[in-house]
Amino acid sequence: MRVSDDLALVTTVDVFTPVVDDAYDYGRIAAINSLSDVYAMGARPVVAVSIAGFPDTRLSLEVLADILRGAVDACAQAGAPLVGGHTVKNPEPLFGLAVTGVVHPDRLVRKGSGQSGDVLVLTKPLGIGVMTTALKNERLSESARQAVTELMLVPNAAAAQVMVAHGARAATDVTGFGLLGHLLEVCRGAGLAAQIRMSDVPLLAQARALAEQGHVTGASSRNWAGYGHEVELRAVGLIDKALLTDPQTSGGLLVACAPEDAGAVLQIFRDEGFGQARVIGELQAGQPRVIVRP
Repeated sequence: MRVSDDLALVTTVDVFTPVVDDAYDYGRIAAINSLSDVYAMGARPVVAVSIAGFPDTRLSLEVLADILRGAVDACAQAGAPLVGGHTVKNPEPLFGLAVTGVVHPDRLVRKGSGQSGDVLVLTKPLGIGVMTTALKNERLSESARQAVTELMLVPNAAAAQVMVAHGARAATDVTGFGLLGHLLEVCRGAGLAAQIRMSDVPLLAQARALAEQGHVTGASSRNWAGYGHEVELRAVGLIDKALLTDPQTSGGLLVACAPEDAGAVLQIFRDEGFGQARVIGELQAGQPRVIVRP
């Protein structure tokens, strides 16, 4: 929303049920996930309010306090104070934030501003949905639990600063629609096709093995049902399809930038703590769709 010639507001809301057992971490992850939508547009979050559903007859209010404490701490780290919120009774925990950020209108990063030839950089590995599903099924190792929790707790603030400083043409965060769904949004907005290489897509260490064991979310199949007709899989298997449609909680940024800037952007992403950032493909002329090669 443009407020004046030099100020625009970016506002967003996101809530979800727990993805980890620890209430404090759940609150932090939910806050970081909500803040990510603001970062994906190159904006700076300035204020947030919480939205919570809580089964107060089944869980102690101390659990809700821990969730809120996690969100308060994550927002404080981002420089966007959590100033209030609203809580209702709900059969299961549900939590998230409404966040407002600010940006100069000329520096706003949109989904649909990519150009043919732009390379696509993904800052975080995929597989969060698979891993958290395995956690719910009590089939996730302790080391894998720690790895996926740590990944979800990495804010996209530094990545957003890098993409803005290096003139990223388009960007989106990768969340509930999976990599393919969010990349299709980029393609539709720009009126372009995209091609990605499955071998270049970073994955969490145990994600493929867990997907092969059946720990795939229901949202993955629903995602494919919604947009699979716009995707061409070339010699790519069912497990790859499940990983590419896997919903990500607090996932990374997908950034389109000029080819000549890709090397510098990728190196800075890695220097800023996104060690598995990869160039995974490029935008090209054609009807909006995604082509996936091995």
